Amino acid sequence: MGDSVRQNNIPLWLVAASILIPTSFSALATSATNVAIPHISGYFAATSDEVKWVVTSYMVANACLIMLSGWLESIWGRKTFLKISIAIFTIGAFICVAAPTLNVMVFGRFIQGIGGGPMTPMAQTILLSAFPPDKKGVAMSLFGLAVMVFAVLGPSFGGFLVDNLSWQYIYSVNIPVGIVSLMMVNKYIQDTPHDTKHMHIDYVGMAALILWLVSMQIVLDKGQQYNWFDCAWIFWLSIFSLIMFVFLIVWEGENKNSFMKLRLFKDRNFLIGTILSTSVTMIVFTTMFLAPQFLQNILGYTALLSGYSLAPRIISCVIMLLLITPLMKLYDNRLLMAIGFLFLGIATFMFTNVNLSVSFLYVSIPNIFLGIGIILVFIPVSALVLGTLPEEDLPNGASLHNFCKTIGAAVVVSISSTIVARHSQIHQTYLVENLSNFNIVFQQKMTSLIHTFISSASSSFAQTKANAYIYNQMLVQSRLMSYVDVFAIFAMLAFILIPVAFLMSNEIKKHH
Repeated sequence: MGDSVRQNNIPLWLVAASILIPTSFSALATSATNVAIPHISGYFAATSDEVKWVVTSYMVANACLIMLSGWLESIWGRKTFLKISIAIFTIGAFICVAAPTLNVMVFGRFIQGIGGGPMTPMAQTILLSAFPPDKKGVAMSLFGLAVMVFAVLGPSFGGFLVDNLSWQYIYSVNIPVGIVSLMMVNKYIQDTPHDTKHMHIDYVGMAALILWLVSMQIVLDKGQQYNWFDCAWIFWLSIFSLIMFVFLIVWEGENKNSFMKLRLFKDRNFLIGTILSTSVTMIVFTTMFLAPQFLQNILGYTALLSGYSLAPRIISCVIMLLLITPLMKLYDNRLLMAIGFLFLGIATFMFTNVNLSVSFLYVSIPNIFLGIGIILVFIPVSALVLGTLPEEDLPNGASLHNFCKTIGAAVVVSISSTIVARHSQIHQTYLVENLSNFNIVFQQKMTSLIHTFISSASSSFAQTKANAYIYNQMLVQSRLMSYVDVFAIFAMLAFILIPVAFLMSNEIKKHH
């Protein structure tokens, strides 16, 4: 496509803007929703488990369409498929804004997921095809800006809108963006050849994919609520999900007309790059999902303030995006990735030292390191992961690569929530042993609290109030320690991945 762009005298920046504007706003809407969940729950008078489907429905539709995007692009052509995707995403945003009930809201998010899913892999494919080989770093920096920086910006953006206007504005901003994007795509994006006559449709594979994703997401969403495999229907749905997954792998591996090109994993760069990208996504999503929760639930921050605590990550991301292209020309990409994982590990490990009196500044510093690490890993991996694939495999490669990242994000949100809930109970068991009359520190604290409360109440009431205060402190401390456990696990993952970066090849094929 690079040649066709130059023949038509369309500037590269217009091609990039046309695809990156809708892609960035789909990333923004996804992460901004996390901050707005308590407000959406209150608006529809729904429980936290019910409102979780606002996030889940989007992720299921998103994952399905990411995987189908390469196949759908070959049927409709790049331009038509992109216009359909943007139109569907915009309609979904309108449904979310106007939703009278939670069910309609969930439906709107599902529609948004269908439209937003193909944008990320298509953005990666279009940029890699349009930019010449010597500007691949610039292309992937722009891609990182749209996908990573806007995803990181989401909580701050969402917090500002929720606290100052209302949660509906998170979705209403997508409507004018969608209309402008449609006009730009129509004018500046080149079409690709498409042939529906000789196209074999893999209905069995698609059905297996959808059944696996839907069943897996229900298990991940409802598992902790129903105590996982102690619940019969969760157990059997997990077995069904596993069977669908195995069937999908076998079917797609054996079927010549499969829409999931699993043979691409035979390419070493693609396999290792996908593992690294998925791991980075998991680390980033864990900190993005848990840090605002920790700040709001444990430290009592507002949605806006918890969003602002992630702002330093945006600043360091943007600065690194400006530096990453010259760095990729000067140094081995694999070395940059290894340093990036070191930064991610240090940043996540710093979160393990948080306590109830931690300052806003201390929460901000790890986010600066996270921003540096994200870009140092994400951009070189994005450039190398598809770099050794033939050009005809780029759309399928981008779809499969981004699909794995989406699944990683969906799984890690559930895993981290479960660890927080379970480890909180474990820490309570250990901490409650200290609340004993044989513990001198406990006795002194109780005496001090009773003296404080007795000035305004009877001695028996002061005793009860002191007990309740200390018990509440124990619950908060055990919750805090469970968050620390999750951060420690993902810090260890980042450190383990440092040498894995060197298993990739640093060579990139020239796509024309």
